[in-house]
Amino acid sequence: MGTTEFSKVAAATAVTGPVLGIETSCDETGVALLRWQPDAPGEGLLAHTLYSQIKLHADYGGVVPELASRDHVRKLLPLVRETLAAAGLTPQDLGGVAYTAGPGLAGALLVGASAARAMAWALGVPAIGVHHMEGHLLAPLLEADPPKPPFVALLVSGGHSMLVEVAAIGDYRILGDTLDDAAGEAFDKTAKLMGLPYPGGPALAALAGQGRPGAFRFSRPMTDRPGLDFSFSGLKTQVLLAWQASDQSEQTRADIARAFEEAIVDTLVIKCRRALEASGATRLVIAGGVGANRRLRAELAAAGDKDGFRTYFPRLDFCTDNGAMIALAGAIRLAHGQHQDATVQVFPRWDLESLKAVASGEE
Repeated sequence: MGTTEFSKVAAATAVTGPVLGIETSCDETGVALLRWQPDAPGEGLLAHTLYSQIKLHADYGGVVPELASRDHVRKLLPLVRETLAAAGLTPQDLGGVAYTAGPGLAGALLVGASAARAMAWALGVPAIGVHHMEGHLLAPLLEADPPKPPFVALLVSGGHSMLVEVAAIGDYRILGDTLDDAAGEAFDKTAKLMGLPYPGGPALAALAGQGRPGAFRFSRPMTDRPGLDFSFSGLKTQVLLAWQASDQSEQTRADIARAFEEAIVDTLVIKCRRALEASGATRLVIAGGVGANRRLRAELAAAGDKDGFRTYFPRLDFCTDNGAMIALAGAIRLAHGQHQDATVQVFPRWDLESLKAVASGEE
């Protein structure tokens, strides 16, 4: 993908001020300010704000792309001003701008990209488009004890279920990917078919806590064969058939929710253990919205204790889409002399493996 190649800039353009991070890939507007600190990236986070469009899309049972784009237009600049004020900074203090360039909804991405490019041009600072999934993958680096490559990353969200071998920041190899419904998407669709409110994933996970163990059992998709790819559409169908054949009581709803969550979590854990064994890594990073799931966190931590690997999670605020992860990913690349020209360009589909590795040494 030649148009996304990073170009080297002269040493005189090195980023010295904080990086503004902008996230507008879907239904959340995120803004953050981060000053790059190689030894402790999280300590460089100066401020972050987030606006969620959940209420806007609730009546439709899912994200409406046109409405999402319009709401980003309304909310982005006020959030930028709010974040700058929270950090006690002005636009003139910025050293660079990072924004989500993809993957995501084209209209939503263009809102963030246009604003970021305009600000960078007006201020005379470098800007860089960030891969949304790289942002998620690097989010655990914002914590007090960040992981260091090499490691395996499980990226689980509404649009992705992906296992990635990380040799270095920017040096990624996809070990397993989503063949149909991602884990988060399966959560949302399953919740909807059982009449749970939007957003369905968190509602289903909360209901699962009231379910009785063993009342229902569903398959663990694609764990009975070699490979690390994911497929959850068949699991969703199993739940639908079980729900339609049941008495549809509140207890049954909770029982099915628990069995569904257990199936998803068990599948993810099995695949993670396989990926770690195949790669020889001893560190596992979990990121993305489903990374907030309590059962998944507990089961992976237990598996790590048994198998001898360590798990790293971002804090709950940074599991879902946010500006901090974009500021971090952008700051790392800007610090290594990478930026792009002033063209406003987004990539609704963008291969993670196409990214260019950053120079080794600081990570």
